[in-house]
Amino acid sequence: MPIVKCIYCKNKFFRSNGRFNEAKKFKWDSYCSIECQGNYRKRRKSVICENINCGKNFEKLTSEITTHNYCSRICAAITNNRKFPKRGPGFRLCKICSIKFTGQNSYCSQICFKKSKQRHKPEDLIESVKKLAKALGRIPAKREEPKLADACEYAFGSWNNAITAAGFTPNRSHDHRMYKRVRTKAKDGHLCDSISEAIIDNWLADHKIKHERDAAYPDSNHKADWAVNKAFIEYFGLAKDSPRYDRDIKTKKELCARHGIKLFSVFPADLYPKPNLASKLRNVR
Repeated sequence: MPIVKCIYCKNKFFRSNGRFNEAKKFKWDSYCSIECQGNYRKRRKSVICENINCGKNFEKLTSEITTHNYCSRICAAITNNRKFPKRGPGFRLCKICSIKFTGQNSYCSQICFKKSKQRHKPEDLIESVKKLAKALGRIPAKREEPKLADACEYAFGSWNNAITAAGFTPNRSHDHRMYKRVRTKAKDGHLCDSISEAIIDNWLADHKIKHERDAAYPDSNHKADWAVNKAFIEYFGLAKDSPRYDRDIKTKKELCARHGIKLFSVFPADLYPKPNLASKLRNVR
């Protein structure tokens, strides 16, 4: 068996081959007894307190010596307060409304904080909404212009508030869309139940595809949004929002499969933020 030396008392002793190889592999220190191991870990070293007004010599466990050493918590607090002074309880002026307030923030409230994020004047945003509505020939949907919608939410609180400020009637909102509809007229005169349906109807008209609104399903009271030749086009705008609506989708698909009708399903992701109907309805003709 190999002979090793205790790192604390320097006495030599025998060690089994397995324990010797293990200590060598993991670079462990060797002790002749538990007492020597404990005494070695309790070794102390003389250090100087870093508080310049103290400078006291004191002993500290070698395992506890760090980059900064103090003889007491009071010395540590004195030094740290000198290095990192805290702000007093004085008043600050809000950068937006100039109201005096206490604290570390730059703004007195969340309202002023939101106003600080505004990069556009409200009147400029209203003009942008009007120009967009004129270009589209209808009231724009929020998902069509996400950047403009975000700016309007900061300035007016919501997209619908911005639409109202521009002198228009808002489209149905997320909270009311299941029971409040805004009838929208497409370019060819067809009445649509939403802006989204008007976008699809206008696309069909622009590509000179003959289409019929509200086509009846065979043996059912359900109606399809559009019929083109022997195919149906449906806009499932509330898919996964309502169990009843999802059941109607399933029923319509089953009816089409039973009667050999080709069904083209359009979802919000096919329209917003930019319409992708060219690939979705390329085989409608």
